[in-house]
Amino acid sequence: MPERYPGYDVLAKRDSPSWNDASRQVIAERLALLDVPTFFSESEWQTLRAICDRIVPQPEHRSAVPLAAMVDRKVAQDRRDGYRQAGLPPLQEAWRRGLAALDAEAGARHGARFHLLTASVQDALLKAMQAGQLRGAEWGDMPSQLFFKERITHDILAAYYCHPVAWNEIGFGGPASPRGYVRMYFNRRDPWEAAEARPGHEDDAREANERIA
Repeated sequence: MPERYPGYDVLAKRDSPSWNDASRQVIAERLALLDVPTFFSESEWQTLRAICDRIVPQPEHRSAVPLAAMVDRKVAQDRRDGYRQAGLPPLQEAWRRGLAALDAEAGARHGARFHLLTASVQDALLKAMQAGQLRGAEWGDMPSQLFFKERITHDILAAYYCHPVAWNEIGFGGPASPRGYVRMYFNRRDPWEAAEARPGHEDDAREANERIA
C-alpha cells in the first residue's frame, strides 16, 4: 500500500512548539517500552501476542508497535476506562479469563494452543468469538463477544493508535499543546500538519512533510 503521508515523522516535532515537556515525557516512555510482560504469565503472553498480531498485522518495513506490551502495562496498572460493561468482570480478571478461555477453545477444536495455530485458524476463532459462538465452560458468565468488543478490540486498538508509529500512518500531529491548531476548515492544514499525498503528487507531499517541525 502506498503511504498516505510520505516522508512524515511526527517525532520531528519532539523539540518544537507543538509539544510541551509533559508530552515529550509521555511519548519518550512509550518509545522506551520493553516488549516483555510484567503482568501476564508466559503462556498468557504468548496468547496475547498472537491475538495482537491478528487484530493489527504490522508491516515488516518499519519498527512494530509493541502492542502486547502496551496492553500488558495497562492491565498491570489496572488502568480502567471509567466504566465497566455489566457482563464483564474487572479489567485484570476479564483478560486472564478471556485468554485462558480462548486457549481452551483452541485446544478443544484444534488440539493446540492459540499461538501455535495458523493465521487462518486463529482468524476463524477470533471471528467466532466476535459472533459469540465460543461458549466453553472456561468463559463462565462472561460472553465471548463482549470480551472481544470491550477488551480485545478496545484495548489493542487504543494501544496502537496512541503510539507515534501509528500517528505517522494517519498523519496525526500528536499532542496539540502548546501550539494548537489554527486552520480548522475543510482542506486546510497548518504548516506543522502532515500533507496527504494526492495521486501523481506524492513527491510534493513528501517534500512538504520532510520540512515539518
